[in-house]
Amino acid sequence: MSATRSPAQNPNRTLPRWLARFFFQCVEAAQRRIARGSLVGDKPIFDNAQFPWVEALEAQAPAIARELDAVLATPGRLPAFHEISPDVATITQDHQWQTFVFLGYGMRAERNLARCPATAAALDGIPGLRTAFFSILSPGKQIPLHRGPYNGVLRLHLALKVPREREHCWIEVDGQRYAWQANRAVVFDDAYPHQVHNDTDETRVVLFVDFERPCKAPVSWLNRLLLAFAPLTPELQQAKANHERWERDYYAAPTQAATTGTPETPEPPAPAVNPATPDAPADAPSAHTVADERAHS
Repeated sequence: MSATRSPAQNPNRTLPRWLARFFFQCVEAAQRRIARGSLVGDKPIFDNAQFPWVEALEAQAPAIARELDAVLATPGRLPAFHEISPDVATITQDHQWQTFVFLGYGMRAERNLARCPATAAALDGIPGLRTAFFSILSPGKQIPLHRGPYNGVLRLHLALKVPREREHCWIEVDGQRYAWQANRAVVFDDAYPHQVHNDTDETRVVLFVDFERPCKAPVSWLNRLLLAFAPLTPELQQAKANHERWERDYYAAPTQAATTGTPETPEPPAPAVNPATPDAPADAPSAHTVADERAHS
């Protein structure tokens, strides 16, 4: 099959290092054109009304949050963000920022999606979707000032778990501070410098999404071309391999049903079984984009 597919369609191929460097040079050069060609403007935080599908996504937040509760039942089995996307280690190296990945630049976590059908259905309604995962921020966790490498995608946070003292749990994008509100979304450009604080004693969780920035043609064509090649970069290939390894171990581990002597429900997924997930970011065409909170990549 790979012989009949272009490099951008074949997720098992990786760009040579020299070509990956050239690719990122193209990404850097394209950003001014993308800012000028943006159909929603160029600013740190956007008005949700510019994205008609956001209201429908917010309406599904309670159903998504119920699936999140099942995922959080065994938090010790969820990976730290930098364990999936190593580039994120530049801004976090502890286990206080965890993820549960659904999609990431050419990678689909099918078993995670099957385990959370309401979330999967909600994601289907997002145009130009590139990355999606639960982003879990522990009490007291702070993510220092950083920026994503590419403005061809925009980021959305749908707040699912918000501390009671929400004014002490916020993201600041280019100096504009936003405190998450339960069941509400915020859209921002993570290519602007941003930082995150959870200065409370409660966990904060958002559905973290990167989607293609709406642009005029022919800038939109250029943007889609760059995004099509992003999954072939060594950074994102490594993140994909890391996640596949974690997912294999996660679903192979003994379940609660097995340890209690009750029959194990076949996976994927079993609600009664409690199997124990980016600023950049970090996601965009680098692992920083996949990694953020990227963190892009």
